[in-house]
Amino acid sequence: MSTDPRYLAAAIRLARRHEGLTGTNPSVACVLVRDEGHGPVVVGSGVTAIGGRPHAEPLAIAEAGERARGATAYVTLEPCAHHGRTPPCAETLIDAGIARVVTAHTDPDARVSGRGHAMLRAAGIDVEAGLLGEEAAEGLSAYLIQKASKRAQVTLKLAVSADGYIGARGEGQVPVTGPVARAQSHLLRAGHHAILVGVATALEDDPMLTCRLPGLEARSPARIVLDPGGRMPLDAKLVGTANRHRTILVTGGSIASDRRAALTAAGCELMPCEIANGRIALPELLEDLAAIGIHALLVEGGAATARAFLEEGLVDRLVLFSGDRAIARPGAEMIASPLDAAMLEGFTPCETLTLGEDTMTRYTKREG
Repeated sequence: MSTDPRYLAAAIRLARRHEGLTGTNPSVACVLVRDEGHGPVVVGSGVTAIGGRPHAEPLAIAEAGERARGATAYVTLEPCAHHGRTPPCAETLIDAGIARVVTAHTDPDARVSGRGHAMLRAAGIDVEAGLLGEEAAEGLSAYLIQKASKRAQVTLKLAVSADGYIGARGEGQVPVTGPVARAQSHLLRAGHHAILVGVATALEDDPMLTCRLPGLEARSPARIVLDPGGRMPLDAKLVGTANRHRTILVTGGSIASDRRAALTAAGCELMPCEIANGRIALPELLEDLAAIGIHALLVEGGAATARAFLEEGLVDRLVLFSGDRAIARPGAEMIASPLDAAMLEGFTPCETLTLGEDTMTRYTKREG
């Protein structure tokens, strides 16, 4: 139908609302549309609940009630086909009397892939699959990568000044962008399961790594610090707030028992990981994070950590904030951007926003 893209696009926008909040499940949306004699109208909608349950389809059907019968369901991901704590969503759509289903993306989960669509067709429901698939994949990408590669998706965020620097050594946090860009950076945090920095950044900046936008404080991600040598100080802000915000210290497993006990007592989780050439083995770490439900990882730095993810080809998305002013000054040891032209060629730009006097460009990893 000519209206299909419009309603499915609305479902894709709705799904963005709970990104980063649905646990190991993806944030999926369902919009129910029915023609009641005066043209099509939305009779129900739902998005995967916080924590991952209930799914979008039963929520939309509950809102529509009897008006769901004969409606078209626009769903961003193929309805699930396997029994868990609740019936599969494909079965729920069938029982509700849905006449037609339009989906954006097939579910790669082996328990579902193609089976959800097959259940619907076997029940006599008209199914159209694959409409606006690329658009839906943008919001589903962490889930799709986890299912395909069994690792967390990596988004690297960099803020680079007009003269090519990300900061100055020994001077803590040096403002590179203005308040509008910084607010966008906090919004980016709210959409991820966890945020990661190296221990050098934790020592230099003593950051909180929380989302501080009014009304979104509860959407702060887990904080992860790469700390193979166990250098994280007990009086750091990250340690002091670990009982309020999940904090994971990735270690090499060689921390003294008394220090381990003190960090654990403060609320920190210690995650031993493999060490390769004196550094955390990043591919193995991403697999370990996916195994504990962290599927969308935001890497914020510093330079050495960002470069390590880039050089190992582990960056799936790049968000580049470009400041409009130079920050270099005499006597300061400036830290150059770890992103060079050759690395940038491995990414495709997909969006550029003007944020006050700064710009933000989003890139995706180039296939092949």
